Amino acid sequence: MQQIIKTLPSSAGVYQYFDSEGKILYVGKAKNLKNRVKSYWKFIPEFTPNFMLNPRIIKMLKEATTLEYIVVKSEEDALILENSLIKQLKPKYNILLRDDKTYPYICIDESQDFPRFEITRKIIKGKDITYYGPFPSGAKILLDTLYEIYPLVQKKSCLKGKKACLFHQIGKCLAPCEGKITKNEYNQIINIAKESITKKENLISKMQDRMILLANDERFEEAAKIRDDCNTIASLSIYSTLDIAKLQDCDAIAIMTEASRGIIVKLFIRNGKVVSSDYDFFRFDDSLDLNEAYTGAILNLYKPTTPDIPSTLLVAHDFEDMDNISRLISNIIGKKINITKPQIGYKQNIIDLAITNAKELLSQKSKIQKDEIELKIQSLFELKELPVNIEIFDNSHNQGDAIVGAMVSWQENRWEKSKFRRFILEAKDEYGQMKELITRRIENFNEVPPPNLWILDGGIAQLNLAKELLKESAVNIDIMAISKEKIDAKANRSKGSAKDTIYTVDDKFNLLPSDERLHFIQKLRDEAHRFAISFHREKKNKIMIQSKILEKKGIGQATIKKLLAHLGTFEAIDKATYEEIKEVTNTNVAKILKNQF
Repeated sequence: MQQIIKTLPSSAGVYQYFDSEGKILYVGKAKNLKNRVKSYWKFIPEFTPNFMLNPRIIKMLKEATTLEYIVVKSEEDALILENSLIKQLKPKYNILLRDDKTYPYICIDESQDFPRFEITRKIIKGKDITYYGPFPSGAKILLDTLYEIYPLVQKKSCLKGKKACLFHQIGKCLAPCEGKITKNEYNQIINIAKESITKKENLISKMQDRMILLANDERFEEAAKIRDDCNTIASLSIYSTLDIAKLQDCDAIAIMTEASRGIIVKLFIRNGKVVSSDYDFFRFDDSLDLNEAYTGAILNLYKPTTPDIPSTLLVAHDFEDMDNISRLISNIIGKKINITKPQIGYKQNIIDLAITNAKELLSQKSKIQKDEIELKIQSLFELKELPVNIEIFDNSHNQGDAIVGAMVSWQENRWEKSKFRRFILEAKDEYGQMKELITRRIENFNEVPPPNLWILDGGIAQLNLAKELLKESAVNIDIMAISKEKIDAKANRSKGSAKDTIYTVDDKFNLLPSDERLHFIQKLRDEAHRFAISFHREKKNKIMIQSKILEKKGIGQATIKKLLAHLGTFEAIDKATYEEIKEVTNTNVAKILKNQF
């Protein structure tokens, strides 16, 4: 390795340290590879790590035996490549930030005669299009509430019809399709609704009035739903009495730490108001590299597809790559983005608000001490990382019909339902189905980075399969598989009595049925099973309905199976040509399906 370091080029690039087993330890970027990598080491009187470095980096260098590097055209390219490699390869000594969300916005296009509010994640250029947000959570509830409170055009399809529909009959729409409301009258309602998005207290007040009416009518479930929606809308933004009227649009990021846990708090200010906020916890060992943390957080937040990016980003700390990141984001977005750490005034007040909330959230987290079970899991199964981010896989079918797969996500002691995924699978055997499921997840690592741990529903065969697929992708993830106890050929899912077997790469565990660590893993596995089964039933019911439609037309079950075997889906059958159907079945069936009698 010493010889490689001495011959490094002076170009921009990315370097990677590996241990004696070929496992990646650290990924870094450099404007000048030769100078940057040399700064890690002392060459006289002997080749040793530089004692002035961070203890975490010194520990990494003592484990490192190999160095590899990639030359790129510019420092900006190095930043992008470094961020991508860290997400995909999960190096042991890099800080792994898992905020890979794409935040939704509520938008309205007022160039239309009777415009509607919609949720979007991509910007569409237009002088009459207004965006509200971003909303890290609650966007759908806010949108649904607007349509519940105000008599707007409820569906896109409503305006296509020429006759008032059910929404008009129940008072949710004023029937512009029949000309019962003018454009000007409708625009007045739109303006009130727009104001309710920024002044949420107006919307919440109207919702509470409706909640009281429902409660008086003893419609308690509906009243409880409105109460929960009120709480969600009220929590969309951190409450603030700051006078920031001078500031139009900006974002703010504060990163704070306590022990080995960190938090990233983001505030989104639009038109001088804190419209929404978000936060993410992360883990790190020994000490935090703020430059690495802020770089990852900002690159995760701003992408080419991110709509309505303000020109100012406020940060709580100065960091080494601030100017480079500013130039890089400006190039990616196509407009000047200024990243700054404010010192005084209303901008500093915004950062203070972010820091205050970050400290409060960290304090709450440490009081709750939820990760005790995670530590026990890591210790027992000798996992490389604390399993704070877990993905669980299962598949479901009925004798080869309606074959589906499911992946559920457990992050920071709660279900991350936005990352739940369903898959329609093609393979007929369970091994092939799991291979298809895992392969498709690996292909998505660029968009959604890998977790700390995978748990598979199955035995040693499924575990070895996942191990090989990850090895081919050069990704390091802890893997476990849990095999259900069978009683009379049926799975025993009784909590507290099921004697399931847990496999890791190196060992096999048969814990007592009362063991809390087994209960935790069973809970995760059972949620993946529930999610897979619900999708399987949904798909199976759809198949049954579509089959009955064809049966009424005179198509028998054997012919339906034949068509599905060749064309795959009912949608494909519907789109198939007369000749295609005739080739698979016969002239009579083709005439029936294509109405050619």
